[in-house]
Order: sequence, then structure tokens, then C-alpha cells
Amino acid sequence: MSTKWGRPSLVGMVAVVALLAGACGDDSKNSGEAKTSVGDVAGLPVTHFESGLKPDAPKPQLNVRNATDSEEDKIAIASIADVSEYWTQELPAHFGMPFEPVKELMSYDPSTDTDEACGTSVKEAAMNAFYCPPEDLVAWDRGQLLPMLRTEFGPMAIVTVLGHEFGHAVQYRLGEKAGMSKNVATIVKEQQADCFTGGYFRWMAEEKSKYFRVSTSEGLNQVLASLFFIRDQAGQSSKEKGAHGTAFDRTYAFQLGFEKGAKECAGINQQNIDARITEQPFHKGDKGKGDERLDMKLIGHLQTSLDKAFEGAGAQAPKIVDEGGVCPGGPQTPPASYCPDSNTVSIDLNALSQIGRTGDRKAEFQGEDPGGLGDFAALAEVASRYTMGIQKGVGASLDNDNAGLRTSCLVGAWAAASNRPGANLRLSSGDLDEAIAELLMPKSVIAADVNGKQVENGFERVESLRKGYMEGSTACTQQYG
Repeated sequence: MSTKWGRPSLVGMVAVVALLAGACGDDSKNSGEAKTSVGDVAGLPVTHFESGLKPDAPKPQLNVRNATDSEEDKIAIASIADVSEYWTQELPAHFGMPFEPVKELMSYDPSTDTDEACGTSVKEAAMNAFYCPPEDLVAWDRGQLLPMLRTEFGPMAIVTVLGHEFGHAVQYRLGEKAGMSKNVATIVKEQQADCFTGGYFRWMAEEKSKYFRVSTSEGLNQVLASLFFIRDQAGQSSKEKGAHGTAFDRTYAFQLGFEKGAKECAGINQQNIDARITEQPFHKGDKGKGDERLDMKLIGHLQTSLDKAFEGAGAQAPKIVDEGGVCPGGPQTPPASYCPDSNTVSIDLNALSQIGRTGDRKAEFQGEDPGGLGDFAALAEVASRYTMGIQKGVGASLDNDNAGLRTSCLVGAWAAASNRPGANLRLSSGDLDEAIAELLMPKSVIAADVNGKQVENGFERVESLRKGYMEGSTACTQQYG
């Protein structure tokens, strides 16, 4: 976040919260009224099992140049066979046209192979997978990219990347039916491909795949984590050639496809992207390039921002205090805890400062600890505990899954409000990605109840944050009770 180009005063700040009183009740008594059944993922049950290739998966009958017996190639080739089967069903059913298989497939190791694809040596395509329209070719780096994805995120990360590239091949086939032309911006193509990948994973999650099984908890978490990893660098504009989107944008597109299917994906265009895309360059006054030093001065700005944002909620605002991140005789969710007895948010400033350090993207790509997640990841943790005090003040329950999702949603609503004119804190490019990174951490409290019990699947956690950001706080109470 940035305080450098937002005014310290809050004159003109618009409150984000429509009155919560009356919309929030005791979830144990009114759980049947919630429109979302906590414990399902877009209508599918929450499942827990090892995701990946089925033990009895058939051997794909595909001709792949340079294919090896490596586990990465086995997963990649099965992915191509599987997603081809998906589109063989999907294109006739929803687009009225037959599926034509991709003409050429290629696996390569940029450190040893000398092949060319799309007129370029594969040595220049390290850490990459791509679709080449002139050759109707899907290719992938088995030497560096796929092993890293499998090691860091699990096998479904490989399936995600290949599903995405195959989505580009489908765009090429759909043409005008997907709004494709020479003048279509890269971001439109990439958002569509992410969305197509979501539709494919829904099909897989419905147990229609011969090759793979994916759980809606840990398995989809692998997918979301890989989409976070392949996000664009903070500060990039969505107008740039080659823009793919932030992690926030990419997970939105994936979840859209998962929830609504490939036909909805084909309707993604520049107009509806411009209405929601978050990828933007750094503001010219953002001297910290997105991150501020986490100290009590910044916490003071956070307190003011939250107080103003929730002033219409009809609840007494909790105070943020540096008292170790725990509550005496109460909830213990360090580095930030909501203490109901004193209506305070106890923080451990030193621990939050470690989370709030600027991440090292180079280390991240090398599979090393990036060091920190960024200031917004830490501030969102504190904001989540603050919203507990607001929810308590209006009689909402604080100790169940609905409370966790409602909390994350309200954090998203506050984040959107911080973009309003006159705010003392403003979102910087990359801030929402920092929140997603923290949301996917096993001990994050952004989408957790007052005792730190986290909603078990990342799909719902990310979706709830986005819902608040895009639809406001009223949607939080309507959706999560």
C-alpha cells in the first residue's frame, strides 16, 4: 500500500459497509438462509485426496517430439490427451463445431535441445510453455519449468499450465466465436485461456477424466498457487503486449470458468476486462513501488482507514495495539488476534514486519524463500481481526466457517474502499496479489474465524476476498450470513 500519494486525512473517504446490523445473525440459527453452503466449492463437495494421474490411467496415443520417460513428460502428455478429450465434448455441445486435434506437440530441454519452434531456438524458451498458431504447436520446457512446478506446487500445476496453453489452441479454432482477431489484446487472450482452464478443471473435478483426479481442496489449492506463481510482475500495465494479469485477475478468470463453463469464457472481451482488471502500473507518486515500511505510523494510518471504512456499521471500532499478537485468556492467532473482552486487535509488530517485507521474485522463481509477502499481506491480516470486532458489535457469530469467509470478504470490501479519493492509504499495484499469497498460507487468518480456524479450501478463501472487493460489503452479509 502507499501513503506517499494519498492524503493523511480521511476527508471524502466513502464508507464501504452498508449496515451490517440485521443482515448478520447467529449463523448456528440462520445457516439455512445463507446462499452459499460453506463446505462446497461452486456446488461440488469439498474433497480431500491425493490429486494427480490415476493409477489406472490409459497410456496416451500421442506423437510428441523429444518425449522422455520423465514423470514431468508423462503428466504433460496425459494433460494434452485429457484436455483434448474435454474439448472433443465441449466444442460440439456448446459451440456447434467439431474439435480438431493440435497438429504438433513438443517437449524440450533448453539446456540440451537445439530444436526450433515458431522460428526461435528452444534454448531461448527456458521456463516456458507456449502455443504457436502458425505451426499449430503446443510445446513445454520439461528440463526446468515442469520440474520446478511439480516440486513447488504438485502435479496439478503442470496440468494447469498445459491446460492454459491448450486454451490458446482452442481460441485459434473458435475464431470469431471467441471474439478473436489480429487486433485482440494479449490480456483478453490470456484471461480467456485461464477461464477455459477453469472449465476443464470443473470437468475433471466432476470425475469425467480418464487420466486425472483433482480434489476440490488441496488439488485446487495447487492450481491457485501455480496461477499466483505465473502472475505478471507488480507494476505492469494490462495494456502492455504480453500482459497475462495479476494473480487476482488470473484466479478470477479460472474461477469464472470453473463456475460457469467454457461458453462464458468465450464471452470475455476488452470491455468486460476493463471493468474489472486490477493490473496497473505504479502511480507516479508511489516511491516505495508498492510497499511501505511496517511500523506503528503505518498501523496508525491503517486504524484510521478501517475506522472510516466501517463507521456506518453501527459497532464500536476496535483499537489496534502492539501487545504481542495474543489476547490474555482469549483468542491466540498471532501475529494478530481479536480480543473480544477488550475490543482490541493485539498485534506483534515485529512478526508482521517480517511478513510485510518486499518479496524477492528472483528467489521465488528459483524455488527459494522469497523473504516476505509485502505490506498488504500483513495489513490484511490485521484488518481481518479488526472486522471481527465489527462483526461482534452487530451480533454476528465469530467462530464458524461463515465467519471466516465473511471476514475475508469484508477485508476485500475495505481494500476496494481504500482506492476512493481522499483515502489515507491507497492500494498499490500488486497489493491484492499479496493478499492472495497470504490467503493461501496454511496459517493465514484473513479467512479464519476468531480462533484462527481457517476455511479449509483456498478456492472459497480467494473467492470471498474477491467478492468483497468487487461487490462491496453488502454482498458479504448476503452471501455468508
